[in-house]
Amino acid sequence: MSGTIVLGSGMAAWGAFDRFTAEGVQPQLFDKATFLGGHTASFRSEDGFVFDDGPHISFTKSDEVRELLAAAVDGDFVEGRVQVDNYYEGHWVKHPAIAYLHGLPTDLVQRCLLDLIEVATAPEPERPANFRDWLVASYGETFTDRFPARYGRKYHTVGPELMNTDWLGPRLYRPSLEEGIAGALAPPSEEKHYITSFRYPRQGGFQSYLEPFFARSQPTLGHEAVAIDPERQEVTFNTGEVVTYAHLISSLPLPELIRILPAPEEVRAAAARLACSQCVIVNIGVDREDLSPAHWRYIYDEDITSVRLSHPHMFSEQTTPPGHGAVQVEVYYSDKYKPRELAVDDHVPVVLDDLRRIGMLREEDTVVHASAHLIPYANVIFDLESRPSAALVHEYLTSVGIEVCGRYGDWGYYWTDDSYLSGQRAAQRVMDAQVSV
Repeated sequence: MSGTIVLGSGMAAWGAFDRFTAEGVQPQLFDKATFLGGHTASFRSEDGFVFDDGPHISFTKSDEVRELLAAAVDGDFVEGRVQVDNYYEGHWVKHPAIAYLHGLPTDLVQRCLLDLIEVATAPEPERPANFRDWLVASYGETFTDRFPARYGRKYHTVGPELMNTDWLGPRLYRPSLEEGIAGALAPPSEEKHYITSFRYPRQGGFQSYLEPFFARSQPTLGHEAVAIDPERQEVTFNTGEVVTYAHLISSLPLPELIRILPAPEEVRAAAARLACSQCVIVNIGVDREDLSPAHWRYIYDEDITSVRLSHPHMFSEQTTPPGHGAVQVEVYYSDKYKPRELAVDDHVPVVLDDLRRIGMLREEDTVVHASAHLIPYANVIFDLESRPSAALVHEYLTSVGIEVCGRYGDWGYYWTDDSYLSGQRAAQRVMDAQVSV
């Protein structure tokens, strides 16, 4: 199986590499970036802060991936219990808010509970036509419109009525009526978040998990694939180099992959319909550690630009200078639904105002680090065109012998362990095809 190429150097590429090398196959890896890790990269600032390319922790239930990541850092990781909360119109409540309504305005709590009672006594609905239908059937209209619909428009950049439910999995908790009532009457006594505990490398950020993979695979950086000829089985890179392949696995976003292939017009049109959010990451370092009781926080107010906050120093204290804290803020856009109007760097003062407004930053705090950068592909948007469009694109790629993997190749709502396992499956499909020839 000589001439095996993998495009990318993130978790999915790692999975493919491991599966191939377990069978004695040494693939070539190429990445257009000048740094390793793709979306799992970490960066150390000159002032001593470590920020990931968006928040990353490991909470996998897969024993295989848990052991793999632990071995990658020689067992030197931090393990802790996750604390998550929400900001809603001046109130902080635990997450998921539907199970922790205590402390919110009484009239809002009353309406949410009446809706939960109605939901609990209603017959189980048929397959919902869209995400909003699922939300209303699960929580009622009041909670839906005040919480997940609001947050979804900020995070997904589109309303739930235009989204499908393919991506849900365990991400949204559905409490029993008893749980909803108990959480409304008294402060929460236990966590009900789908993530209960996490692991994170003690040193170097999340990318430290991938360092042994980088050492073994030695990806070629600064090589962007600009054309693929599936008949000649050639990849042309921006350097002018042309590499012949026998087998090709790509973790590139589907729209980017189709753009460099001689795909039929209907496939190009399908790829153009696929939507993915962009994320402006704003990294803030402050001269105190007690910024938040929660590891990350969801902001529901639509007149606040910031969407989700996470605190790297609460994952590992080695990510900040001693006595300092950090907050990483996500702000989302998409070409299809919510084009970005602000320049990337202009988000820094806006986010600082947000953090002061919600009470996280104090006037006397000294901000010792502030930076922003753009992640052009963040989260797949599972709108109503997503499933049929991705299916058509995948059908074409299979027909020309190209395997895909990872969040943007499979076009799935993947966590890091999902991406690793996706890469393994792609490599296995390549090897299975060889056996059947």
